[in-house]
Formats: sequence, structure tokens, C-alpha cells
Amino acid sequence: MTQQPSRPESRLRVWYRPMRSRDSGEHHRVATPLELLFDLCFVVAVGQAGASLHHALAEGHAAHGVSSFAMVFFAIWWGWLNFSWFASAFDTDDVPYRLATLVQIAGGLTVAAAVSSAFEGDFRLMVVGYVLMRLAMVFQWLRAARSDPRCRPTALRYAAGISVVQVLWVSYQWLPQGVRVVAFVVFAVLEMAVPIWAERRHGTTWHPHHIAERYGLFTLIVLGEVILGATNAIKEGAAEPGHTGALVSLAAAGLVLVFSMWWLYFDRPGHARLVRRPTMFTSMSWGYGHYLIFASIAAVGAGLEVAVAYDTGTLHLGGVAAALPTTIPVAVFLLSVWLLHIGPTNECRPIAIGFPVTAVLVLAASFTPAPIHVAAVLTAALVALTVVATHGEPQPA
Repeated sequence: MTQQPSRPESRLRVWYRPMRSRDSGEHHRVATPLELLFDLCFVVAVGQAGASLHHALAEGHAAHGVSSFAMVFFAIWWGWLNFSWFASAFDTDDVPYRLATLVQIAGGLTVAAAVSSAFEGDFRLMVVGYVLMRLAMVFQWLRAARSDPRCRPTALRYAAGISVVQVLWVSYQWLPQGVRVVAFVVFAVLEMAVPIWAERRHGTTWHPHHIAERYGLFTLIVLGEVILGATNAIKEGAAEPGHTGALVSLAAAGLVLVFSMWWLYFDRPGHARLVRRPTMFTSMSWGYGHYLIFASIAAVGAGLEVAVAYDTGTLHLGGVAAALPTTIPVAVFLLSVWLLHIGPTNECRPIAIGFPVTAVLVLAASFTPAPIHVAAVLTAALVALTVVATHGEPQPA
């Protein structure tokens, strides 16, 4: 595709500049302070989703908690994803762009405030925040359509597709309770189909290194949220006498687990696949597949909190039921990183089979008769062993 030349003067502080496609090969393209603020505000919603999942699991409502978490996390993730890819291709950093982004942040914070009520089945405030984010994106796409004739058809398809789906989301509250889950899945699929439809003839000029950095930064922030949640849980558990040994084991296992997850995700450059295979399928599968990575990381934090509550005697669940909230997300994380960053056909055998084998062993650790803190230590050890076995292996072709 034809690229627009880089515009050094466009980085000057001005009130307004035409919104034209940026150069996908632009040098020194890094995340902006506004993008970092966007991430920090959205991780508030991630923290709320993780806390609500923990409460649902602790009360024995696993199916409801997981389904509600998946729905809420989609709203958070999809708002973040759309902003990130649009910014990579069209960020002008002028006043209208900044104001529209701040409106999106306000929508994200509204979503965060609505997480608890959404877990109780009331999605009204959630829909308000979500639609606010998405209508701000419509404004951005219409700006791009007006300023960049080359991308006008793509931008107009984006604006039209997003607008139509928002009408469906507004109607969500009037649907019968029995069909809402099915409707949510259908509406979510339609949301994800909009970029595929919009870019089918002419793709946007997103920057692979910039996109990989944006995803990496959000991964870091979500990992930090896991550490915060687990630390608070252990702090509360320490107030209960007689559980010091178990809590120390859980704390150590949690840290090793988070450190290992960080290592596995960042051990190979995130942009490698985007640069090596710059097709729509690669970008879409890589970008969409991160839903599983982000959601599984956030769920690990909730699982560790459940483990702390179980070991301190404040949670009345069986050992397996208390262990699975940690081991299932870890297994999902391993398989997702394996598929998105490495690839199952990699010629290096330790990488090609190490991740899925570890995922199976991690799940098996849930069924050990040992105390849950021992299962947590075993899980962390398995993931750390994967780091050792796969670190420094050749990059996939």
C-alpha cells in the first residue's frame, strides 16, 4: 500500500491539523503521554472486573462470574483496542483529537463504575459508557474521512458500522432476560466484524512497532493490577493468625508466576509476527487474540485472591474449586502466548511443545491432594520451568 511521508512538523503543538494517515514505517514511533493516560484509566475497569470475578468465585457462582467477567472484559478490551489501532494510524495530537480521546476515557471510567452492577445483571450504565466510547470513535473516523481522501471509503465504513452496532447495544436493555447472553455474543461478533469489513479493500497504515508497544504496555499494567490485588489479599489474610507459612508460600508463588508470565510474553518481540506476515489475517488474529491474554492475566489475580481466602479459612469451597480459578487462566495464558507470539509449527521442539504441555500440567496441578498453596507453588514452578526451557531459543521463521 502507498505510504504517506512522515511529517516532522506535525508534532508541533497546534489547535488543529488535517487527520491524514501516518507513515507505518515512521522512525522513533512510541506511545504518547495521552495513550499512557488512556491505559491507566482503562486498567481501573480491569481492576474492577477482576475484583467482581473474585467475589463471584468466592460465593460459589463460578458460571455466572466467568460469563459476566467475559462480557464486561469485552467492553473494556474492545474500547481500548479500537483506540489503539486508530491512534497508530491517525494520531494528530491536536485539540479535537485530544478532546475526543478524553471523551473515550470518560466512557471507559463509566464502564469501570458499572462493573459491579453489570455482574448483578444491570447493564444500563455499562451500555452508556460503552456507547460513549464508541460514538467518540465515530467522530474520529468521520474526521479521517474528511481529511484523507485515500482512506475515506475505509473510514466511512468504520463510522457506519460502529454506529449501527451502537443502536443494537442501546436496544440491549429491552431484550428479554433469557436471550441477552446470545444477543451479547451476536452484537460482539458484529463489533469485531466491522474492522474486517471496513479494511477489506484498503487497510489503515498502523505502525507494527507502535502497536506491539501499546499491547506490551497494557500487558504490563494488567500484570501490575494482578500484583496489587494479590498483595491486598495477602495483607488481609495476614490479619488472620496461624496462616503465615501458607501465605508466604502463596506470595512467593504469585510473584514467581507473574514474573514468569512477564518473561514469556516479552521474551520474543511482539512486532515480529506483524512485520514478518503483514496480512489482514495476521493483524486481526494477533490483535483480537490478545483478548485471551489480557483477560487471563486479569483472571489470575482473582484466582490468587481466591487461593488466599481458601488458605485462611474464609472461603468455603473444595480444594479443586479453589485452585482452578488460578490454574485455568494460567493455562489459557500459556496457550494464547504460544499461538500468538510463537506458533505451534515452530521448528524448535522445546517451544513447539513446551507451552501446551505446561498448560496441561498446570491444570493437572489443580487436582493434587496437597494444600492449595502447594498447588500454587507447583503451578509457578511449572511456568518458571517453561521460561528456562524456552528462553534463548531461535526465533520462529
